[in-house]
Amino acid sequence: MQVLLVAATEKEAEKLERTFMKQHGSSVVDFLFTGVGMVATTYSLTKKISKKKYDLAVNIGLAGSFRDEIGIGEVVNVVTDQFGDLGAEDGDEFLSLSQMGFMDKDHFPFWNGKLKSEEAQKHVHLRSLKQVKAITVNKVHGNEISIRNTVNKFHADIESMEGAAFYYVCMMEKIPCIQVRAISNRVERRNREAWNIELALNNLDGVVSAFIHELIKT
Repeated sequence: MQVLLVAATEKEAEKLERTFMKQHGSSVVDFLFTGVGMVATTYSLTKKISKKKYDLAVNIGLAGSFRDEIGIGEVVNVVTDQFGDLGAEDGDEFLSLSQMGFMDKDHFPFWNGKLKSEEAQKHVHLRSLKQVKAITVNKVHGNEISIRNTVNKFHADIESMEGAAFYYVCMMEKIPCIQVRAISNRVERRNREAWNIELALNNLDGVVSAFIHELIKT
């Protein structure tokens, strides 16, 4: 099985890269560091998969949680993702592309406006993880009013800056794909003192390492 592991930054996967390069060389898992955000992810991922065929692509990284019940450091399995700021403002309301009439909400690869991973529920080694709904944004939320409006609009559990772009490219190219993220912070007014990036990255490394090793063995 040829696996592509995708992260926005090297920091989010550097431990995994060292482990797999030491144990397996470059024959099993390829690593791609795209840069932060949807544009960088789309470009880097498209360029990578145009040169090599993969059996599975896995997006890993950090995320912010909208939900108190999803704890700092917890690793989650992203079942659905969607673009959270692609559309237009109409006064205090945000209109998605489908609401504006520019997109059919069920036009491939979308399902009710969302990008839904069919792989997310297939792997037994991910079933212990909480399954979540995500949004992907260019500007992370840090305003109480916009956070409340976003939660009411999308009913999302977490947000990131790359996930939906990763899903979109993979699904358009018919590449099985999974997104696994660790929660580094609450989505709230920016408060770096409340973040725990080290805990999130350590937990992410443990979960993804075990998952990839099991894939290789099967």
